[in-house]
Amino acid sequence: MYNQSLNTFIEVADCGSFLKASEKLYISPTAIMKQMNLLEQHIGLSLLIRTNQGIRLTEAGKSLYKDAKVIIQYSKESIDRAYKAQKNKHSVVRVGTSVLYPCSILMELWNSISDENPHFKLKVIPFEDTSTELAFANIGKRYDVIVGPHNSVNTAKFSNFLELGQYHFCIAMPKQHPLSVKQSISYDDLHGEHLLMQVPGNSPVNDKVREDIEKRHPQIAIVDVPKHYDLDVFNRCAEEGCVMLSLDAWKEVHPSLVTIPFQVDYTIPYGILSALKPTPETNRFLDIIRSSIVFNKKADI
Repeated sequence: MYNQSLNTFIEVADCGSFLKASEKLYISPTAIMKQMNLLEQHIGLSLLIRTNQGIRLTEAGKSLYKDAKVIIQYSKESIDRAYKAQKNKHSVVRVGTSVLYPCSILMELWNSISDENPHFKLKVIPFEDTSTELAFANIGKRYDVIVGPHNSVNTAKFSNFLELGQYHFCIAMPKQHPLSVKQSISYDDLHGEHLLMQVPGNSPVNDKVREDIEKRHPQIAIVDVPKHYDLDVFNRCAEEGCVMLSLDAWKEVHPSLVTIPFQVDYTIPYGILSALKPTPETNRFLDIIRSSIVFNKKADI
C-alpha cells in the first residue's frame, strides 16, 4: 500500500520543522530526516527545502502534499473494501503472554502500525510459567505467537523465530543485598557469592558466561537451577538471599528483587516465536511485522 513515510511528510509540512514534527510523532528529528531522505530517494524527487529557519516545500512537495492525504485515505478504504470482499471481519492473531514471556514489546510495535492494518486484531492469551516446553508446544494451538528469548537449543524444535532485538544480561538479587546499591555488576563483584544459573547444555550464551566464571573467576560459586527459569527460581533467589543470572526483560518479575546490569559482552536475541507451520493469517501478520522492522532499520541508518 502507500509508503508509511507519507504520514511523516505531512506532519513535517504542517509543522515546518523536523523538531516540531518529532515532538508530535514521538520519534527523533534524526529519524524523521532519514525518513524524508528515503522518501525523496524512493520517488526520485526533491520535496523539501531545508533552511536554518525551517522547512519549506518544493513545487513537487506542494503537489504531493495535496494528494498525500487522499492517497492515505484511499489506501485505508481500499483495505476495508478488500476485507469486506472476503466477508471476514478480522483476522485474529492470538498472542500468548506470561510473566517471563511478556508481549508488551510486540503490542507497542503493533500499536504503531495497526492503523495501516485494520484487518488484523490481536488477542492476548495468558499462560502460566510452569513449563517452557509446554509453552512452546502450545504455539499454534492455544496461541499463534509468543515473544521471548531465542537461545535455547530446544527452541528451534518447536518454533520459527523473527528477531525484534537483544536482551541484556543482568544480576538479580534481594533488595537488602549489599550489591543492590551498585549501578552495574562485574565478575569481580560476584566473588564469594552463590550465583543461580541454568544447568549447562541448554543455552549456548549462558554456557559462555559459565565458562568465563569457571576459567577466570572460580571465586564465584555456581548453583545449578532447572534449564528453564520459572517463578520458583526467582522465589528461591529472594528467600535464600543469593544472586541469580537474569535478563533486563525480567526486572519486574519479583517485587522483592532488584535487577542490575551485568558487565558482560554477551546478549540474547529476542523476538516473535511462531509455530513451525504457521497459519496463512499468522504468516501475513509476520510479514507485516517484518516489513515494519526493515523500514525502521532503514530510517535509523
